[in-house]
Amino acid sequence: TRWMAVTSTCGSTAAFATQLFPCYSTGPRRWMSERSDKKVDQLDSKTDAANNNNNNEDEDDDGNLKPRVTTTTFGNGICHVRLNRPEKLNACDMAMFEAIAETAASLRRDKSIRAVILSGNGKAFCTGLDVKSVVRNPKSQIERLLKRPSGYSSCGDDGDANLAQDVSLLWRELPVPVVAVLKGMCFGAGMQIALGADFRFASPDCQLSIMEGKWGLIPDMGASVLLKELVRIDVAKELTMTGRIVTGTEAATLGLVTRVCKEDPMKEAEDFVKEFLLTRSPDAIACAKELYQSTWSNGSDKECLELETKLQRKLLLSWNQLAASGRSAFGVNVPYWK
Repeated sequence: TRWMAVTSTCGSTAAFATQLFPCYSTGPRRWMSERSDKKVDQLDSKTDAANNNNNNEDEDDDGNLKPRVTTTTFGNGICHVRLNRPEKLNACDMAMFEAIAETAASLRRDKSIRAVILSGNGKAFCTGLDVKSVVRNPKSQIERLLKRPSGYSSCGDDGDANLAQDVSLLWRELPVPVVAVLKGMCFGAGMQIALGADFRFASPDCQLSIMEGKWGLIPDMGASVLLKELVRIDVAKELTMTGRIVTGTEAATLGLVTRVCKEDPMKEAEDFVKEFLLTRSPDAIACAKELYQSTWSNGSDKECLELETKLQRKLLLSWNQLAASGRSAFGVNVPYWK
């Protein structure tokens, strides 16, 4: 009967598969490992064959795996990042996890980028974890998702997050603003990926949920870091414990969404970036992002004030600070250096 609960959109990461296969637990179920390992090995071979028929949608006409993430960068420095599994409502399989992390790490090093707009191709942003895909080879895939560090963080071997968490948290390492455009459904893993962005623009009827509770789990892709910057603790508990679905409109009142867009959230996101963010100094934006992410929910008053001064010293009398002043004071469109 357990298997009847499995769908392709059930929350986040390998924790769900761990529920199904107790041999991966580090708790009191470890005694079951030998018998469970045999069952999992049998499952690997069976599910490999069963899922072969489902792989066609993920392959092109030549049998090659379609890119899970696409990027398009325009001359003004705006990079569109799109989750690219529309046939599966952008549910996350292992290839998607790796592609998201690799994309974020690559953009972190790209000096030409001024802003990122993150969205999903098709009808949904992301409907969560594709469990059917992940349990094809549960041993290796669960280990890859939970191994710490993932190898993608700027901290290298000193990184705190695993791959499941880095697909959400790596967006915070980019020195540019990241705007997530939400439509259709944004569940489980998708919800936590969106929380990693600096801003979230959503359609009024977008459906959002921290859905892991419906499967007897907790969110494990960085929600404990991200939610505390956005909502009260009682709101976080209620959404997590119930797993209920909220609309984009309600999400905005709760603090999960930055802006509700009645017309087209993508257009509003693009206009917001072009009209406001691109006209500001990229150095000031990067420092503002660093300042608040480093101090908003952590750090003493002393640490906060010291970081303010450190970052301000870095900005004062720099080319971009003088360019911003020239633009504001004299209306001279002095170019920024990136």
